[in-house]
Amino acid sequence: MAWALVSAIKDQLSSLITSEFTSIANVKGEVQKLESKLHTIQAMLNDAEKRQVKEEAVKLWLDKLKDVSYQMDNVLDEWNTAMIKAEIEKQQKDDEEKAETSSAAKKRKVWPLISVPTLLQHCDIAHKIKELNEKLDEIDREGEVYTFVLTRGNEEVERPRTTSFVDVSEILGRDKVRDDLVSILLGKGSEEVRNPHVISLVGMGGIGKTTLAQLAYNDNEVKAHFEIKVWVCVSDPFNQCKVAKEILESIEHQSPNLTALQSLLDRICNKVRGKKFLLIFDDVWTEDSTMWEPFRVALKYVAQGSRIIVTTRKSKVAEIMGRGSMINLEVLSKEDCWLVFKKIAFFNRDPRQCEQLEGLSRQIVEKCKGLPLAAKTLGSLMQFKRSTEEWRRVLDSNLWELESGEMESLYAPLLLSYYDLSSPLRRCFSFCAIFPKDFVFSSSELVFMWMAQGYINSKTNMEMEIIAREYFENLAIRSFFQDFKKDENDGQIITCKMHDIVHDFAQLMSKNVCFTINSNIGLETDYKTAHHLELEIYKEAQFPESIYSAKNLRTLIFVNRSDYMLSTLFQHFRCLRILTLDFKSGGTVWNLPDTVENFIHLRYLNLVNYCGDALPETICNLCNLQILKIIIDGNKFQKLPQGMNKLINLRHFNLSFRNNCLNVKFPRGFGRLTSLRTLYHFIVNGKDDSERCKLGELINLNHLKTLVISGLGSEVDECEAMNAQLKKKINLHTLILMFKEWDGEEIIREKDALVLNALEPPPNLEYLRIVSYKAPRMFPNWMMSLTNLKELGINDSSLECLPPLGKLPFLKSLNMWYVKRLKKLGVEFMGIEESEKKEKGDIIIPVFPNLISLSFEKVYNWEEWNGIEEEEDCIRRFTIMPRLQDLRIHYCEELKSLPNFLRTTPLQKLEIRICPILKECCKRGTGKEWSKISHIPNIWIDRFYVQRDGREYEAEPKFWPFH
Repeated sequence: MAWALVSAIKDQLSSLITSEFTSIANVKGEVQKLESKLHTIQAMLNDAEKRQVKEEAVKLWLDKLKDVSYQMDNVLDEWNTAMIKAEIEKQQKDDEEKAETSSAAKKRKVWPLISVPTLLQHCDIAHKIKELNEKLDEIDREGEVYTFVLTRGNEEVERPRTTSFVDVSEILGRDKVRDDLVSILLGKGSEEVRNPHVISLVGMGGIGKTTLAQLAYNDNEVKAHFEIKVWVCVSDPFNQCKVAKEILESIEHQSPNLTALQSLLDRICNKVRGKKFLLIFDDVWTEDSTMWEPFRVALKYVAQGSRIIVTTRKSKVAEIMGRGSMINLEVLSKEDCWLVFKKIAFFNRDPRQCEQLEGLSRQIVEKCKGLPLAAKTLGSLMQFKRSTEEWRRVLDSNLWELESGEMESLYAPLLLSYYDLSSPLRRCFSFCAIFPKDFVFSSSELVFMWMAQGYINSKTNMEMEIIAREYFENLAIRSFFQDFKKDENDGQIITCKMHDIVHDFAQLMSKNVCFTINSNIGLETDYKTAHHLELEIYKEAQFPESIYSAKNLRTLIFVNRSDYMLSTLFQHFRCLRILTLDFKSGGTVWNLPDTVENFIHLRYLNLVNYCGDALPETICNLCNLQILKIIIDGNKFQKLPQGMNKLINLRHFNLSFRNNCLNVKFPRGFGRLTSLRTLYHFIVNGKDDSERCKLGELINLNHLKTLVISGLGSEVDECEAMNAQLKKKINLHTLILMFKEWDGEEIIREKDALVLNALEPPPNLEYLRIVSYKAPRMFPNWMMSLTNLKELGINDSSLECLPPLGKLPFLKSLNMWYVKRLKKLGVEFMGIEESEKKEKGDIIIPVFPNLISLSFEKVYNWEEWNGIEEEEDCIRRFTIMPRLQDLRIHYCEELKSLPNFLRTTPLQKLEIRICPILKECCKRGTGKEWSKISHIPNIWIDRFYVQRDGREYEAEPKFWPFH
């Protein structure tokens, strides 16, 4: 990890040496000395980082080096910030002078960073660098004592091979125990004395307890059997309120506004009363039975047949949880362990080479000691080793010589994988230790945070976001992440988790650097060495003032459930790169303090549940800011700061609302933020044209990839829409167009059609959503030219008919919600021409050839959904929706029947809710409508799960998310 940090500092120094301004105050001489020392020390780091595992003195030496390197990073960032601010001031002065001499519109341009900071700032940086040189002298001398092997570390990150990813969703060798667990869950052949029945999965870390529980939890029979299912990661230390909140949040699908334990438990009791309930307590450690007693009481009124699964490493935990079923997981057999390893390590490898490596592979698997996690980790490592010499080097590594024990047997494979990573990837992995166990990682958020910390090696011409995404995929391929949820359209990982043992390992590798404080735990710790801190404070908790000693803190994730305000907090932590503030305010107005401008190094600012009426103008002085995310809570927020155009390094701006309030005023000048890749939302509102931020501001934002425009409608006309020139934004792949809602009676806005037509996107657009469009006919001239479109959403519209969407060749997902005037869907929707139906020949015409997901919700007046004629020639000529997997029809109360072509689709899931006419036709399991869907394995009709034989089981379905 130190290697990448020192390397990054050297790159910055090189650019500073070549600057014509470094001759002042002898900066150049001091910088050259510093670079020379760093070059010498860098040669020691590869050996030092491996030796620190067993040699505490080497670890202390590395910690000193990292500390000086971080200080150097801050000094150089101060210098660069001064240059940026000087150029912004110069540009503003030039603009003012031009405004005085000319009434012509100011020309938008990209500002070159050429201004020179003051002489005083030069002297200050020279002084700081001289002090750091002296510290490095001392560190260099100390390093000689350890006689490090001088090598060149690995800075290059190998681009991930798309064929190398193996998703091991099941553990080989566990079929019987999985079947036994499912049988107990379903109550087959068992008489329960106590309700709910407790099942304990006991075994050492990495043996597969959580994976086994997941396999049972996601079993189709289990899904249909229980009305409510909840999964909670308990971990250590056990927090009763936190666990109760997570249970309630999982049941209600929203964060509860309660804080008292008894109130939470009372609500849980009411929610599960009389319901067949499945609860998973994952990773339980506490042996204190009194901690569990309140939960037993709250759950005693569940329906007979309810179950609790507990996964734990401690048999005593299973005993205190109550008499029930206990499953002791043993280690895998040698053969099963080898099969897990082989599935990954030999993936996409020449069979002859596999045969040559089998002997070595079995010797390596011996070291896994029957642990599935170890086999999976080593398999992911060896997948990248191509030669016999590389395999033998792993087998003979001295990292296997750690003292024996449960954790050491798991850490050795992880250490081998960790040190096989490039230095930038090590830093990215270790950073993840700041998050709690069982945390659901958003891949895009990780990418943003790694960028903000400066972990991304962007020497190439590729964008930082692309490189950071490749870093993430590298770590995923090497099994540092698991439990992936992927985008249906492009297969990219959206969210993931980290195995508990891998999380423990990440914390070990970032010891004394990453900290998590929850309530009053950890208040006595010394945080002087902390660089990353996650802090969660509840009303009853004491605020840990000891954290103010963390003067070099670079990440602060502050979840405030108390009344603590930020004015004091903002006096500290001047080195922050990442700041997340998550507030539960209880409805009171809370504004970000003006002192936010003190965080001059800040790259990432995330305000969650922000309930202020504005942002301070001083936020515009954060000229290094790359990512700004604001989730507004309430309707008090009125406008953005006037000086937003000074945030010239802003790449991603995300403004969203809890209550869809889109009355925020945008300042003019957004067109200067030419680094923007994400703009969500861009709001056009206000009747005064002299003050309103118009769509023409978008004209030069040609790096945009994601754009959401809100407020289209009354004020925006066709001419203004054309000024945005969306068609020229060739990087744009996601576009959401939100017209103004109407609170009164339904209206028709013919002008919407002209505006929509003028907002023509580039033809390579992949995702399009149109909201509150009030023209009766859609669709613009450009719609059918979007030949790369993968997902289309139409929400809240007055459409009477739909365009021939069946002709879009790559459309995978189509969602329609609250389409009020639509009455009929037929061949025109599928794009089938009358002439095509009558033609003779063997050419098969595909209709919706790649559609996977189709949903209709609240299409209240929809009566008919017609297919094609039953004539054999006509049916044979068309293949309709040949890849369809999911179909959802909700609140379509007038729909009378389903199209005949459904019987030829490979549908896997059908959900019909609040469609009374259709329900009666399909529910009985007989007749014409049933014959169209009887082949579908998973059917939900209202609360009933219907099996193929037509039998019904009452169960609350798990809703598939609407986009």
